[in-house]
Amino acid sequence: MVECNQEERKKSCACTYSCSRRGKCCECIAYHLKYNQLSGCVFAKISLEAEKTYNRDFEYFAELVLKSK
Repeated sequence: MVECNQEERKKSCACTYSCSRRGKCCECIAYHLKYNQLSGCVFAKISLEAEKTYNRDFEYFAELVLKSK
């Protein structure tokens, strides 16, 4: 079993929003999927400016991916 080191994950988390799920990737992903969204870390890998909009929609992410090609 792989151990989740939340303190280490907090250091490398690219999400700019501060919340109780920071460093708890499984909780974060589950939370956003419940609202048909992606977590901020996914957006940060495409564009930090895009992540800062807090728009977590799948459609917005798809637009960013298509623009980056």
